[in-house]
Amino acid sequence: MSEKCKRRCQVELTVPFHDLDAMQVVWHGNYLKYFDIARNALFAEAGINLFEYGVRAQYLFPIIKIKTKHAQPLRFGDRFICTAELVDFRRKIVLDFEIRRQADDLLCAKCRTEQVAVRAADFKMEILIPQEIRTALSSG
Repeated sequence: MSEKCKRRCQVELTVPFHDLDAMQVVWHGNYLKYFDIARNALFAEAGINLFEYGVRAQYLFPIIKIKTKHAQPLRFGDRFICTAELVDFRRKIVLDFEIRRQADDLLCAKCRTEQVAVRAADFKMEILIPQEIRTALSSG
């Protein structure tokens, strides 16, 4: 049985010039940066800093799967909302993301990521996300 939660976080961002590619749209790899900003905001709202936890408890939290769908490009100066929504957090931390342009609520990109817990000492993947993280994600 998976643990489910309606934890959700939105961040508002603006496309900077240095995120554009030669076609003057946001380079596809930069969307991952936007998703990561929303992920970190969601964790922060839950009181979690995965880096600090990892150092203290000797865990790493690699992203093992990313599935992204690009629908419409973002351009220089576009203001947009990136939403992160927690889907599951028992065996993997699964997050769904959505980017919508603020001016017209146009869907620009969607993504799902899967993140696991790995022991830093031997790089062995844990079967469950550590209880401390699950507890923090389940409150709220």
